[in-house]
Amino acid sequence: MTPRLARSEHLFLRSLHDPSKKYLEEWFDVPAHIHHVAYRMANPPLERPQSRREFLELLGSLEVPEENIVISERFGHGVRVASNGDRLLVTWEAHTEYYSYQVWHIPDDKMKPLEFGPLTFPQYRFPFSPLGIRVNALDILIVPYKLLEPVEIKSQFPGPQLYGSQVLGEDISVMTSFTPDQEVRERYLIVSSSADTLLKHLGQILENLIAIENYTHLLLLPFQAFTRSVDQVHKFEQRHLYQRGVISNEIDQASPQKLQQWLTVLTQDFMRVSRLAESMRYKLSASVPYDAIIRANMQALQERPLPGCRTISDYVSSKTIGVADGYQQLLKRIDALEQDFQGTIAVIRTKVELLLQEQNVRLQSHNRKLLSSLNKTTRSQAILQHTVEALSVIVVSYYLSGLGSYVFKALDELGWIDNAVLASGLFVPLAIGLSFVMIAVGRKFIQTRLFRDSSKEETKNNG
Repeated sequence: MTPRLARSEHLFLRSLHDPSKKYLEEWFDVPAHIHHVAYRMANPPLERPQSRREFLELLGSLEVPEENIVISERFGHGVRVASNGDRLLVTWEAHTEYYSYQVWHIPDDKMKPLEFGPLTFPQYRFPFSPLGIRVNALDILIVPYKLLEPVEIKSQFPGPQLYGSQVLGEDISVMTSFTPDQEVRERYLIVSSSADTLLKHLGQILENLIAIENYTHLLLLPFQAFTRSVDQVHKFEQRHLYQRGVISNEIDQASPQKLQQWLTVLTQDFMRVSRLAESMRYKLSASVPYDAIIRANMQALQERPLPGCRTISDYVSSKTIGVADGYQQLLKRIDALEQDFQGTIAVIRTKVELLLQEQNVRLQSHNRKLLSSLNKTTRSQAILQHTVEALSVIVVSYYLSGLGSYVFKALDELGWIDNAVLASGLFVPLAIGLSFVMIAVGRKFIQTRLFRDSSKEETKNNG
């Protein structure tokens, strides 16, 4: 029994097999005049749906009937037929980092001559400036006539060199100069002696050429930022090489202040390199797949040389060969530089930690000596206190015994006792006992009073 798929899975599987440009090729015809323009999005998740809404506004401004509009999430087209039978075909396509417009003018009169420049569809005007940075713009003529000599065709193209090839193994020729005209558009001429042959391969040829143009421009777009970054990375590499040499020679005798100064400077440089790395990774991360797309589409054209022309792949290769590899090499250099900074900073932090450990060891040794000295002082104070207390007992006992002898002598004179000397002698142990009790009671009273005062002070501070 075949398992049933969830609705989301079913829709996903269908989307993989449905043609992305459904119902478009039924409108193709030749001759045709096409304007293509592509714009890079700064924030694709936000600007992609905005470009879709922009396309709907464009269709409304061009008065395209709703029944001639087909639009999906990332592709759409609309067709308007003028009163003279000319057709205006407008397409929109959103990609990962850019979106593009193609505006076709397909004249009803097949013998009407077409020229590069503005579209001659009746009352046509592109009504607004699209979002984003313009990546490239193309002015394409598709004519089913016998190919002229390159010298005659050269006059239609700006620039010193004409590039051209026969493509797809057919009698179809593509020519360009890769030089923007006064409207900043690159001109392409696609010709064949057979209109049927052109129509059969027109979709593939346009997709290949437009992909080559778009991704070549996207690949070269960050090239100026790349060259500036190469110089910046070189400066940081030389700077860090010098810093590391100085640190290696002086780190053993470096003071804490010197270590702190090194850490501050290295951390600031590391943050600058990190910001540069984040910026360049964002700009250059897609260079390898872009280069692969360019190579695949050039191969798909199956070029054969045209007399008097250099091939299209000659020009594209001369502009893009090694660019993606250079971008990746720069990213590797930046990554290595970040790691070097991190390693040097880690060495200095280790040195700081070792100094702190040595300082803690010295401090602990000093504390042990101080505690030992305090212990000795405390023992000396205790011995001295016990000595003082013992002497105090003797002194108090001596005074009590003296006072007692006077009392006993008086009693002897009065006749109350028989022997005053004997009574004085017997009173001495009692005086010693009384002295000891008095000293002990006084010491306890003082300790109790001090403890009570300290408790009150602590309670007051906590409160």
